[in-house]
Amino acid sequence: MRYAGEKKFNLWTVLTLLLLAAFLLFVIFPIGMLIVKSLLTGDGIDLSYFVKFFTKKYYWSALVNSFQVTVISTLVSCLIGVPMAYLLRSVKIPGSELLNILIVISYLSPPFIGAYAWIQLLGRNGFITRIINALLGIKFRGIYGFAGIILVFSLQSFPLIYMYVSGAMKNLDNSLNEAAESLGCNAFQRVTKVIFPLVMPSLLAGMLLVFMRVFSDFGTPMIMGEGYRTFPQMLYTQFMGEVGTNDGFAATMCIIVIIIALMFFFIQKFLGRRFTYSMTALKPMEAQKASGWRKITAYLVVYLVTFVAALPQITVIVTSFIGTINGSLFTGEFTLDNYRSIFSKGNLMAIKNTYLFGLEAIVVVVVCGILISYLSVRKRSTLTGVLDVLTMFPYIIPGSVLGISFIYAFNGAPFFLGGTALVMIISLSIRRMPYTIRSSTAIIGQISPSIEEASISLGASQVKTFLRVTVPMMLPGVLSGAIMSWITLISELSSSVILHNSSTKTLTVAIYSEVIRSNFGNAAAYSTILTLTSIISLLIFFKVSGGKDVSV
Repeated sequence: MRYAGEKKFNLWTVLTLLLLAAFLLFVIFPIGMLIVKSLLTGDGIDLSYFVKFFTKKYYWSALVNSFQVTVISTLVSCLIGVPMAYLLRSVKIPGSELLNILIVISYLSPPFIGAYAWIQLLGRNGFITRIINALLGIKFRGIYGFAGIILVFSLQSFPLIYMYVSGAMKNLDNSLNEAAESLGCNAFQRVTKVIFPLVMPSLLAGMLLVFMRVFSDFGTPMIMGEGYRTFPQMLYTQFMGEVGTNDGFAATMCIIVIIIALMFFFIQKFLGRRFTYSMTALKPMEAQKASGWRKITAYLVVYLVTFVAALPQITVIVTSFIGTINGSLFTGEFTLDNYRSIFSKGNLMAIKNTYLFGLEAIVVVVVCGILISYLSVRKRSTLTGVLDVLTMFPYIIPGSVLGISFIYAFNGAPFFLGGTALVMIISLSIRRMPYTIRSSTAIIGQISPSIEEASISLGASQVKTFLRVTVPMMLPGVLSGAIMSWITLISELSSSVILHNSSTKTLTVAIYSEVIRSNFGNAAAYSTILTLTSIISLLIFFKVSGGKDVSV
């Protein structure tokens, strides 16, 4: 949108060029370094690393394992998340607001925390394992390997499906459902033939995010796998291992991950466009009181699933107050020793870094998110179109791949950013910015351009109109999105564990390190602080947004 008398090269063009340069530097340049590392040698283009990967079963079998875990976890997440969204939207269930918070919190914590908690419950010496062995007289060896990985990923990923589908149902016109009922459709037919097709685009978007989250996670297979190797786990050990590391081969594996991610991203986009419907919720779907078997089933399913999903968080909080012997063996006595340990002088840095890096990254995310969304919607051009496309790359690239690419790009001349707080903040900002940009773009699309035109016609400049009119109107929605970005940002592990050093360690890195060292007492205390931070942030989100649930 260009106003009368507006110059072609102005402040907005300068901002576009600066933002474009930033994404070229921090997204395209690192990916380019991966390509150089994987393909180019002193003699030119060399495909030997790709040949090595696809000709040796040891490597490609890990990719097959990752696909198996990812596909099954995504399907199980859908089988749990879709019914949960439907039941909580269609049936009045006591305590639904609290249930919603518990469901969302179970998603916002890093998956490896769930893995650690389930080991405490169903490991070889887990609490539930001991009860099963005592009652049934068997020797249950614990839930490890493929089954354990699926359990953790499914229970921590279904809330994402729930949020997307719940958001779609919120905008569903219930008159369509009533029309189907009047035509003789039973409840099952209405769900499968009316509701399910209408929420399909949102379901596909949620499935893509679940797929990418599961496919790129290495912490859970590392903790629970016990010989079941996945691709991210192999990539991490190939790059970070003490022996046998190969930068070129690690870069090649990163390129393979990016290609797979792009492939599924475009598949999701194609299917999303094909199944997209335009809806106006003139009569929104409202929860109704249920009776009989429907009430019993709905209550049983919702309460049971929520309890099982929240059980790892409950376990972590409880065990954080139980003493340990050498950090790994719980004594059963309640104490504050674990908190005294993490709040000692040497261990406080991870907590401080998490809040400091997170707040600085959120400022960058909000400022850039508002500017990019405004430029993409109000100042459309070839440059802003390119910028809009570039902002989607961090949405697709897994965190571990981004971390490795940053190491290749910024650990040497002329940048020397390796191990600094700055590279951690940039990584966190880049990882979470696409979500804020998309939500800000949706918000600014709802603001009529006539309001800005009226301000300009009264003598205000475009910049003043943007700062005094557009930004204040966007701010409530942007702040709500920023709070949700903050919650996911402080839970980031995959890139932080690669980029950190002893002085830039964050809470998630500290938790992961303590779990790997079997120092479960400290890990539980750190995890509790992260969980409580997420809960408080979520309550602030409800206050700012004025809503009672989280839907996407």
